[in-house]
Amino acid sequence: MKLARKLGLLDVFCIASGAMISSGLFVLPGLAFAKAGPAMVLAYGLAGLMAIPAAMSKAELATAMPRSGGSYFFIERSMGALPGTLAGLASWFSISLKSAFALVGIGVFAQYILGWDMADWSVKIVAISCCVFFAALNIISVKHTGRFQIFMVLILLTILGIFVVMGIPRVQHASYANFMDKGFSEVLATAGLVFISFGGLTKVAAVAGEVRQPGRNIPIGMFAAMIVVSLLYVASTFVTAGVVSPETLEGNLTPLSTAAKSFMGPAGFILLSAGAMLAFLTTGNSGILTASRSPMAMSGDGLLPPVFRKVSRRFQTPYVSILLTAAFMIAIIASLSLENIVKVASTMILMLFLMSCLAVLIMRGSKLQNYRPLYRTPLFPWVQIGGIAVYAFLIIDMGTVPLLTTGAFAVGGILWYFAYVRPRTTRESAFVYMVRNIISKQMYHSSLEDELREIALERDEVTHDRFDRLIQNCDILDLPSRTSAESMFHQAAEALSPRLGIDEDRLMELFKAREVDSSTVIQPGLAIPHVVVDGKNLFEILLVRCKEGMDFPGQDTPVHAAFVLVGSPDERNYHLRALMAIAHIVQESEFTQRWLDAPKGEHLRDIVLLSQRSRDAR
Repeated sequence: MKLARKLGLLDVFCIASGAMISSGLFVLPGLAFAKAGPAMVLAYGLAGLMAIPAAMSKAELATAMPRSGGSYFFIERSMGALPGTLAGLASWFSISLKSAFALVGIGVFAQYILGWDMADWSVKIVAISCCVFFAALNIISVKHTGRFQIFMVLILLTILGIFVVMGIPRVQHASYANFMDKGFSEVLATAGLVFISFGGLTKVAAVAGEVRQPGRNIPIGMFAAMIVVSLLYVASTFVTAGVVSPETLEGNLTPLSTAAKSFMGPAGFILLSAGAMLAFLTTGNSGILTASRSPMAMSGDGLLPPVFRKVSRRFQTPYVSILLTAAFMIAIIASLSLENIVKVASTMILMLFLMSCLAVLIMRGSKLQNYRPLYRTPLFPWVQIGGIAVYAFLIIDMGTVPLLTTGAFAVGGILWYFAYVRPRTTRESAFVYMVRNIISKQMYHSSLEDELREIALERDEVTHDRFDRLIQNCDILDLPSRTSAESMFHQAAEALSPRLGIDEDRLMELFKAREVDSSTVIQPGLAIPHVVVDGKNLFEILLVRCKEGMDFPGQDTPVHAAFVLVGSPDERNYHLRALMAIAHIVQESEFTQRWLDAPKGEHLRDIVLLSQRSRDAR
């Protein structure tokens, strides 16, 4: 059962923003200042720039394959079941882990707001209660989840806006006198530390299958969130470093709240602490929403047991996957608190970023005809290559323990693949398709092409009309060498005769007579031979391609594409509608190039089916 598309542009923006604004802004600045001094402001700006390749790559992949599961789905379809298994488990584990720690932050900041000295178990009870609440909200409705996310994020952005506007006039310029005292190397190291603050940016790709108009709403929502949040990060850290003394700020775990208190009094401390709690709430809420889609998508592909893809008939949400994610987060909250675990989650997110950049390189390199993203990364492939290099550097810089732990996790994923996944899946990836085409001159049609075609049709909300159904069932002639129009007519009559129940010679005569009456070449390189035959309720289409060209009488330019139409007199009206549909198809930009570049004749069918023409409602 597919999930309903209920999320709009504002939902996408708020899910991405809410996933980013968390401990990275309300806790990390104190730790970042200890490493880089006031130049931490520059480190946050660099970290935002480092996130651009992953954001662009995931935006492209999500508009081409808007399916719930995000990184898992893209990586599995581009690289295969083993990398997909590792990516799905890593995505689920890392998002769940970081979201769980965000919920713990709610209890911590509650102490400051309420003035209570809460024990560790009390903090954990608050976090677990929030987890249960968000799990229930996610089960009831993804639409209500999105609305609640919008409400929280808009309030959070308002609080941060007030903090920045009131704080900038009070910044002491002397605080930035020794801006780069700790050196640029420390700035780069700090950028790696705070980079994970932007990790939530791409999480919206995990719910791409539930976004309306994904080709528009996903890239716009992601990039708008990135710009707004990056500016808020830089502006907020600029104010914080400019109003708080270095001795107070260094290592401070409530840096923004402390900064607000310095120029807004106790009310400012409470306001920013409330903002921190909202940030943790939005991260926890969006974390359950996005993390739960990985097990569901993996289950649908046979990488996990079928139970995880169950969807509530009443609420249209993956309740089993949500309950699993919530249970895992509760277990983390109850038992774990090690800093290295957070670093492991960060390492996994960086790995997913790297693999997303690699996935775009493979999808483009495979030249799969039906890979048609509505957003394409500019400066390809340099953006992806640069992203891979940056993320590899940051992964290595994470340290020994996170790398070893991540390695152990990868071993577990590999064992699961060989024990459960491999016997159950034979799906072909874009990587396999690309390699086969490199080592063999014989082109073939991949099952992935069919899946990408269906995804694109669903994405564009295309409802098949009669013309589509005719194309789905029609014959295709892919002529290997240059030929004459008469030879093509002979082969067309041979293919259409049994379909129409009409003598082959009679069809041949009609084609030749129609061409003598007036040329059916409607523009250079394109012909639409169409004839009327005796009978009732007869109408057939034949697609023809000849890369070397077909020579039509009286034409200087050879014809490479032909749509052959044959119908009975009672189908005259539909005959005209079919001609109009073809006219719209061939007017699309790069139609001729796509027609000539299609690897095999069967790919021509997809070119027609994926056209952006208006469909007939009847």
